[in-house]
Amino acid sequence: VQLQASGGGLVQPGGSLRLSCKASGISFSINTMNWYRQAPGKQRDLVANITSVGSTNYADSVKGRFTISRDNARRMVYLQMNSLKPEDTAVYYCHTPLGGRDYWGRGTQVTVSS
Repeated sequence: VQLQASGGGLVQPGGSLRLSCKASGISFSINTMNWYRQAPGKQRDLVANITSVGSTNYADSVKGRFTISRDNARRMVYLQMNSLKPEDTAVYYCHTPLGGRDYWGRGTQVTVSS
C-alpha cells in the first residue's frame, strides 16, 4: 500500500490550496480515505474523511472551509482548503485503514503565513 500526498506549500491567510493523495496497492473504491494534520508540538488530528459511498465528515475547525472529495477511477483523494488561517499550519497526512492496519502517506507541509 502506498499513499502519495502532494500539494502543500506556503499561502497567505485567506488563501487556498488543494492537497492530493494518490493511492496504490489497495481496492481504492471500497476504502474510507482520511486526511489528518499535525502541528508542531501537537497530536495528529483527523481533518476530514470520505467513505466509499462518498459520505463525508469534517473536524469542526474546518467545516465550511475545507472540502474532501475522491476520484475512484484515478485512485485519488483531494482536500480543497479555502479561507486558510494561520492555525491551519501543519503537516497534512493521507491515511487509510486496511485489514486492521493503518497506512499513512509521507505528509505534505502547509504553512499559512503573511
